Formats: sequence, structure tokens, C-alpha cells
Amino acid sequence: MSPATARRLPIGAELIPAGAVHFRVWAPARHEVEVVFEGRSAAQPLRLTREPDGYFSGLASRAQAGDLYRFRLDSSDKLVPDPASRFQPDGPHGPSQVVDPGAFEWTDAAWPGITPEEVVLYEMHVGTFTPEGTWAAAEERLPALVELGITCLEIMPVADFPGQFGWGYDGVDLFAPTRLYGSPDDFRRFIDRAHSLGMGAILDVVYNHLGPDGNYLKEFSPDYFSTKHGTEWGEALNFDAANSGPVREFFLANARYWIEEFHLDGFRFDATQSIFDDGPRHILADITARAREAAGRRCIYLVAENEPQETRVVRPIEQGGFGMDALWNDDFHHSAVAMLTGHNQAYYSDYLAKPQELISAAKWGYLFQGQHSAWQKKRRGTPALDLPPTAFVNFIENHDQLANLVYGHRTHRATCPGQHRAMTALMLLMPQTPMLFQGQEFAASAIWTYFADHNPDLAKRVRTGRTEFLTQFPSVKAPEMAARVPNPGDRRTFEQCTLDWSERERHRPTWDLHRDLLELRSEDPVFRAPRPRGVDGAVLGPEAFVLRYFGEGGDDRLVIVNFDRDVKLEPAPEPLLAPLAGKEWALLWSSESPRYGGCGIGPLETTLGWRIPGRATVVLRPAHPEKP
Repeated sequence: MSPATARRLPIGAELIPAGAVHFRVWAPARHEVEVVFEGRSAAQPLRLTREPDGYFSGLASRAQAGDLYRFRLDSSDKLVPDPASRFQPDGPHGPSQVVDPGAFEWTDAAWPGITPEEVVLYEMHVGTFTPEGTWAAAEERLPALVELGITCLEIMPVADFPGQFGWGYDGVDLFAPTRLYGSPDDFRRFIDRAHSLGMGAILDVVYNHLGPDGNYLKEFSPDYFSTKHGTEWGEALNFDAANSGPVREFFLANARYWIEEFHLDGFRFDATQSIFDDGPRHILADITARAREAAGRRCIYLVAENEPQETRVVRPIEQGGFGMDALWNDDFHHSAVAMLTGHNQAYYSDYLAKPQELISAAKWGYLFQGQHSAWQKKRRGTPALDLPPTAFVNFIENHDQLANLVYGHRTHRATCPGQHRAMTALMLLMPQTPMLFQGQEFAASAIWTYFADHNPDLAKRVRTGRTEFLTQFPSVKAPEMAARVPNPGDRRTFEQCTLDWSERERHRPTWDLHRDLLELRSEDPVFRAPRPRGVDGAVLGPEAFVLRYFGEGGDDRLVIVNFDRDVKLEPAPEPLLAPLAGKEWALLWSSESPRYGGCGIGPLETTLGWRIPGRATVVLRPAHPEKP
């Protein structure tokens, strides 16, 4: 390739300094590839030159940003979009558009990125985050999230997909942010605004499969997909067999693209257990390295979903790991929700919802680190006792788990207010990284369930598959329940998931609860920077326990949690409750404050022992005794 046509990325349509557009696509199964322009008669079709390794490339001297185009393969009458299209203004089945990423004027040159120690995540779906469902409307809500204490957004997938609504996990154009939320520059403006407010943003990416509709990769080569691996959602990608080199390069370029051209601060990787690679170095290790290289001196944050809980994901690449920063912690979620709801069906059945589980989660992250799972009938998890708390992301709501509750009701509707406040406090003050799901911070009334707009035949199969999946819960097997599973293809299902932002004020006590807790986490020296292995805990009652956070110079904190009725300890033979010499415990924070809709609390320590308030979380700090 001559200097005049030097490219930044190996695939797609790129404007070059000379003012033309260079096209490059991998199509080893084809003999001829032609670029056919649409909408401008002056732009003549361009026949691309075949390179030795199956790529086709060429320079269109009269093409420019905004031009629409498709590829004609082997003189066929059928025209197909670019697999590396930067934008699909009419959706995945329409033409691709040439985009100039340099036209947007960024203002975040001084943005340093975000480190794992400062991350507080907020998972959001742009299409339901506001009634408008656009980047521009979501941007207006960013100051409220900063006020809340959020430091990093986790944006659900935006790779373009068919239809008018969907979660985004069936994306097919991995380089094209969906037209449903606005233009690529609208997305850039959203990120730029977040950075100006001191907040990072990571993107949820799906590198384990592509959606069933609008996927044109096989038109260019069947080698994009694996013949020896498979996933429950569709064909696995080919990262380790014949002709896998260009496939790997496609995804490495995609990671680099989002970091460089959209200034994203990292990724959340969907279902990494279904990204298969038996080669000498796993594709995820390569993606991690490429993403960090693309970010330069800017810190980026990489987190993975991994159902079997393989901790190699967060171990250094030089030690055979993938080099990421954190893993979603389903163990904490399952134990916490079983505690809140009193139900432990299906995959919750491995969790007893006992205080010791939550103590162990605070100390060690994963609960299953290689023990046998009764539900899965095999060992689950790998050793994690040596990992720092930042290696785990804790949550009591996320997009999957809410939708798996059939009706999609939020957790505050599945338990009593006191218990929900207590669990919220525990999660936000634990040493691990906390994550909120959109609307959780103000007890949103909007449900969250699965929705996807597909063609009628596919929509019928998706609805059947969704119902069958949920019948793993015995309560859903009843005919009267199965008939009530929301129809994913019904637009009303999608619309019912949209947040009502007026509830932020109408549900102010819940908002204040989350904001005050995140402020405490951010400003208190013990919660802000927990010491390595600096937490211990003890069971105090059937559903009550204490966590002691050991601070510098004895500046400890007690977090006392009780999900049941009041507990009296008379006496209290538990050393973690003992104050330091010459000190006593003073109230720092309580979930039962009237500010949050609570009933207040009296003194916890008495001359006879301790009284642990029911359905509450209380935080204590050391203080000098008050003089009589």
C-alpha cells in the first residue's frame, strides 16, 4: 500500500489524507469485489484489486464522507453492506455510509481515563434510558449521574441490529453504532460530554456470536465462523482454525476502533466463556493488549462476564491470563437476591442466602472457586483467594437477572423497603466494585424484560425460546405463568422498560440513599481505599452479621447488617464488635434514617451487650467516649 493510501485500520472505508476514500475487505471466497455507490451518479463503481491473502482493496478518488455504498460480489446482482461499515443509516440490510471520524471536534484531550480503584459502574440501555431513546437525550441526564456518584457508564451493546428496538446482543454490524440512537457523532458527543463531567464510559461488546438476521459475513467467507465450536445463541467465531488470522484481525481492529475513534474507556465483554480459542494465545489476551495500546497513556477499564468464573480472565497475560481488570460476580448477586426474595429456584438453588455467604463474598469475591455445583452437576469456578477486591463487580440488578424474573420487576418490589435499603448499603460499601442498573437509584417503576424486534418468523421462535428458557424456574412451568411471559416482539414490552425520570424526585428518599452511600464510599478514607485483606466478618444471628473494615492506625469501620427482626446479643462474645482501647463506637450512617424512609434507630451497644436493629444496615466508626 502506497503512502498516499496509508490506512489506520485494516478494513472498511477510510478517508485518506489525499481526500479520497480507500476501501478494503476480506473476501477470500470471492474472485471479484466491486464497490457500488448509491445516491450520487458522479461516483462510478470501483472494482477492487485482489491481494495475495484474500483481501480486496482500492481507492475511490471521487468518493467522500456521507457517500452510500455496497459491495457487489462476483458480478452478482445481489448487493451487500460492508462487514466493517462505520454506519448503516437504513439498518443492517441497507447501504453502508462513509464516515469521517476526524470531523468531530473533541474537547477531552486532558482526560486521563479511569482506574479500577475509582470505578462505580452504571449499566444503561440508551434506547430506554430516556423516552426519546437517543444519545442527545441521554446526554442531558449525565449531570444527574455525576451528582449521584457514578464514575463510569457501562453502555449496553450498540452495534447495529435489525428492527426498531432490542437489547443489542444480536448486533451484526460491529463497527456501526446503531442508527436508532443517533449518528456516530452523536455517540462521540455523548462520550465527550461524559469526560467533561469527569465520568468514563465503557462499551458492552459481543464477540462470541453475531445476530441471526442481517449477518452478511458468510457472503465474504465461511471462515468467519467456527466448525468445531458452537454457542447457545448461534455460530461461534473462528479464532483458532484455518483462515482465522483475518478473523482475529477483524475483532482486534474493532476494539482499537472504539477506543481510538470514540474515545471509549474500555469494554465489558459479553459471555467470554463462549469466545473459543485453542491457539497458543487467546484472542481475548490479544484484544486486551491491542485495546490498551490504542489508549496510549489513557487508563482504560476492561471487565468480563464469565459464567464458569475463570479467574484467568483477570490474571496477567504473561502468566497465561487475559489481562483484564474485573469479572462480573454472579455469586454475590444470586446470594443477595435469594436473601431478599426468599426464593432459590433454578440457578439460585446453589445459594442458601445465609450471612456467611455475604461475609465470604465481601472477603473473597467469588463463592464458588472450584467446589461442586449441585445445579450444574460439576465443579464451578477457579481459585480467586489471591485476587484484589477490584477484580470483582457486584450488583443486585443487571439486564439479564431482572429479565429472568419473568415480569421484569425491580428488586425493590420483591422485598420489603428496609431489607432493600440494607442490601443496597451492603453492596455499595463492600470492597468490590459496585454496579447499578439504570433506574435502580430511584426505585424505578419501569419493568425490565427481554425485547427484540425481529421479522415474524424469527420473532415467533425467539418468543418460544425465551419462554422455554424461563421454565428452568419451576414456578414458571405452570400454564398460567408461562402464558404471562412478556412477548419480546411486542413494542409495548419495549416501551414499558423506559425510565420515567420524574420518579427521581418522587422517589427522592431512594435517590438520597444511593447518593449518600456513594459519597460515603468516595470520601471516607476506609471505604475509599480498603486495605488488602482488610475486611473480616462474623455471623451475629440467623440473618445478621458484622463486617469489620480495618483502617490505618485503628481507624476501623463496622458495617452491621440484619435482614430479619431485631437481634439481642446479651452478652456479645464476638471480638469484631470490640472497640479499640480508649474508644467506643459512634454512629456514622444508618439505612433506617428518616431521610431514606426509615424509622430511626436507638443505641446499638448497651451495658448488657448489643441490640442489632432489624432490616437495617448500620455503619459505626471509632470515637472518644463522651464525657459525662
